[in-house]
Amino acid sequence: MIQTGLIQNAHNDLVTDAIYDFYGLRLATCSLDQRIKVWRLDENTGTWSVEDDWKAHDAPVSKLSWAHPEFGTIIASSSFDRTVKIWEQSIQTAAEQQQSNASGPGPSTSRWVERVALPDARGTVRAVEFAPHQFGLKLATIATDNILRIYECLDQPTLSQWQLAEDIDIANAVPGPSPSHVTRAQTAALATPTQTHSSLDGVPAPLVAQGLQAHLQQSTPVPPSRATLGNREADGGWTLSWCKDRYWGEILATGAGNSGVVKIIQLNARRSNVLLTLDGSPAATGAVTPAVAGHITAAGTDTTLQPGAPSAQQTYSVTSVAWAPSCGRSYHLVATGSRDGHVRIWKLKPPPEDFGEDDMHEDGKWTATIVGDFDQHKSAVGRVEWNITGTVLSSAGNDGRIRLWKANAEGVWKPSGSIGVEQTAEEPASQPENKDVDMEDN
Repeated sequence: MIQTGLIQNAHNDLVTDAIYDFYGLRLATCSLDQRIKVWRLDENTGTWSVEDDWKAHDAPVSKLSWAHPEFGTIIASSSFDRTVKIWEQSIQTAAEQQQSNASGPGPSTSRWVERVALPDARGTVRAVEFAPHQFGLKLATIATDNILRIYECLDQPTLSQWQLAEDIDIANAVPGPSPSHVTRAQTAALATPTQTHSSLDGVPAPLVAQGLQAHLQQSTPVPPSRATLGNREADGGWTLSWCKDRYWGEILATGAGNSGVVKIIQLNARRSNVLLTLDGSPAATGAVTPAVAGHITAAGTDTTLQPGAPSAQQTYSVTSVAWAPSCGRSYHLVATGSRDGHVRIWKLKPPPEDFGEDDMHEDGKWTATIVGDFDQHKSAVGRVEWNITGTVLSSAGNDGRIRLWKANAEGVWKPSGSIGVEQTAEEPASQPENKDVDMEDN
């Protein structure tokens, strides 16, 4: 049983993102109409009412992210105008409220102030997400220029000074010499809220990383399956998600462009490193077939070409990635949604905790296997998200349905149900707006 609700005419154009705050009592939405709206839940009636509404950018707004409440009431927005903006809520004085009511009706006693605009991107900024609060007030963005940018707030009281701490070319980033000899404690020490940049002595870390990356790219051939991909922005996918566990330091899952892969990147003060590359395409090597009844995984897909059929090596961009809260697990779960209609669940295992400097063998590397691969959407998947415990995954696709996935007692991931958006829209007007809906059993 799930409870559904409908917000009629939320925006004047397509809604591009909707995200809850930390407590789940407020909802921020953005749209192609260039506006951001903040909605508040009435817990007594279960209805949502608009609390604030303002024009945020000069182009469609692509994504939103709430900061942790310990930093205040803060929202970051990204846009097709190539900027990222930081907004903070401030309570209006009585005089300001009177002036606001004179210009137009509105129940809100607050207003959102633009604290800073970050114009570094050279393309549409497609994703933005605040880091877990234990790493300080940091922000990750990725744009269609394929650059992952990490910002750090240097003046938290005013939110006016943000420093570009890191920029990484995701499309060309390849796994470098692994810092696997660095212990977990050393890794955490390399990336803390108080030290996120290279040391004053020696060559700056970004220059070292660029040099190593250039050397690796010269010796790494381009896979044939990637050589002929298109570069149309409409076909690409740019997405990111932070690892919620502080145990291993600052790690992100990122996808960029048309490559169809997700890269796991570890940030640190000396040199950021690509730990893993997750490739769900049939042509990928080294994938492990999960025990999921009734579903063929990437590794088990029949690659026999039929007359007129597309190449088995065709790749589809990853449109969404979500890193699950670990909740004490010894491994991590990362979910991806792609334009090929597949929802994939990856199991990531870090190296052993007692791995030391002298143990230079395979056990010192991160490993990944696919434990779930589902194609019930039969169309492009636009979003994947985990619940607060990382035990239930939800996905939304172009088939107009939200689907849930859950592991059984044996650890096998299976469909848990789905609901169609048209089910709510087609209900008679006499029925209550909020109701319990039986989930399908697939």
